[in-house]
Amino acid sequence: MIADLLTVCSQPRLLMIGPLGWSELLIILFLVLLFFGPRRLPEVAEAIGRSIKRFKKASRDIKEEIESHAKDEITEGEDKKG
Repeated sequence: MIADLLTVCSQPRLLMIGPLGWSELLIILFLVLLFFGPRRLPEVAEAIGRSIKRFKKASRDIKEEIESHAKDEITEGEDKKG
Protein backbone atom coordinates (compact mmCIF):
# COMPACT_ATOMS: atom_id res chain seq x y z
CA MET A 1 0.00 0.00 0.00
CA ILE A 2 2.78 2.44 0.88
CA ALA A 3 4.74 1.46 -2.23
CA ASP A 4 1.70 2.23 -4.40
CA LEU A 5 1.35 5.61 -2.73
CA LEU A 6 5.01 6.43 -3.35
CA THR A 7 4.83 5.53 -7.04
CA VAL A 8 1.73 7.71 -7.49
CA CYS A 9 3.35 10.65 -5.70
CA SER A 10 6.62 10.37 -7.62
CA GLN A 11 4.99 10.57 -11.06
CA PRO A 12 4.99 14.04 -12.65
CA ARG A 13 1.62 15.65 -13.15
CA LEU A 14 2.17 17.92 -16.10
CA LEU A 15 -1.43 18.00 -17.29
CA MET A 16 -2.95 18.58 -13.88
CA ILE A 17 -3.97 22.21 -13.47
CA GLY A 18 -5.59 21.96 -10.08
CA PRO A 19 -8.56 23.79 -8.66
CA LEU A 20 -9.09 27.33 -9.87
CA GLY A 21 -10.52 29.96 -7.59
CA TRP A 22 -12.58 33.01 -8.46
CA SER A 23 -9.57 35.28 -8.61
CA GLU A 24 -7.80 33.05 -11.14
CA LEU A 25 -10.95 32.81 -13.26
CA LEU A 26 -11.33 36.59 -13.26
CA ILE A 27 -7.72 37.02 -14.33
CA ILE A 28 -8.19 34.50 -17.16
CA LEU A 29 -11.40 36.23 -18.26
CA PHE A 30 -9.65 39.61 -18.23
CA LEU A 31 -6.76 38.27 -20.32
CA VAL A 32 -9.14 36.68 -22.83
CA LEU A 33 -11.09 39.92 -23.07
CA LEU A 34 -7.86 41.86 -23.52
CA PHE A 35 -6.52 39.44 -26.13
CA PHE A 36 -9.66 39.01 -28.28
CA GLY A 37 -11.53 42.23 -27.56
CA PRO A 38 -15.19 42.69 -26.66
CA ARG A 39 -16.44 42.46 -30.27
CA ARG A 40 -14.82 39.12 -30.98
CA LEU A 41 -15.55 37.50 -27.61
CA PRO A 42 -19.03 36.17 -28.59
CA GLU A 43 -17.54 34.55 -31.71
CA VAL A 44 -14.85 32.87 -29.63
CA ALA A 45 -17.41 31.67 -27.08
CA GLU A 46 -19.60 30.26 -29.86
CA ALA A 47 -16.64 28.45 -31.42
CA ILE A 48 -15.71 26.96 -28.05
CA GLY A 49 -19.31 25.85 -27.54
CA ARG A 50 -19.41 24.18 -30.96
CA SER A 51 -16.13 22.41 -30.24
CA ILE A 52 -17.40 21.10 -26.91
CA LYS A 53 -20.63 19.92 -28.57
CA ARG A 54 -18.66 18.07 -31.28
CA PHE A 55 -16.39 16.48 -28.69
CA LYS A 56 -19.35 15.26 -26.62
CA LYS A 57 -21.04 13.85 -29.73
CA ALA A 58 -17.87 12.07 -30.84
CA SER A 59 -17.30 10.55 -27.41
CA ARG A 60 -20.95 9.44 -27.25
CA ASP A 61 -20.68 7.86 -30.72
CA ILE A 62 -17.51 6.01 -29.76
CA LYS A 63 -19.12 4.74 -26.55
CA GLU A 64 -22.17 3.49 -28.48
CA GLU A 65 -19.94 1.80 -31.06
CA ILE A 66 -17.93 0.01 -28.38
CA GLU A 67 -21.12 -1.12 -26.62
CA SER A 68 -22.62 -2.41 -29.87
CA HIS A 69 -19.43 -4.37 -30.68
CA ALA A 70 -19.45 -5.84 -27.18
CA LYS A 71 -23.08 -6.94 -27.61
CA ASP A 72 -22.26 -8.45 -31.01
CA GLU A 73 -19.39 -10.46 -29.51
CA ILE A 74 -21.62 -11.70 -26.69
CA THR A 75 -24.33 -12.85 -29.10
CA GLU A 76 -21.75 -14.50 -31.38
CA GLY A 77 -20.35 -16.39 -28.39
CA GLU A 78 -23.82 -17.62 -27.43
CA ASP A 79 -24.51 -18.78 -31.01
CA LYS A 80 -21.31 -20.85 -31.10
CA LYS A 81 -22.18 -22.54 -27.79
CA GLY A 82 -25.67 -23.48 -28.96
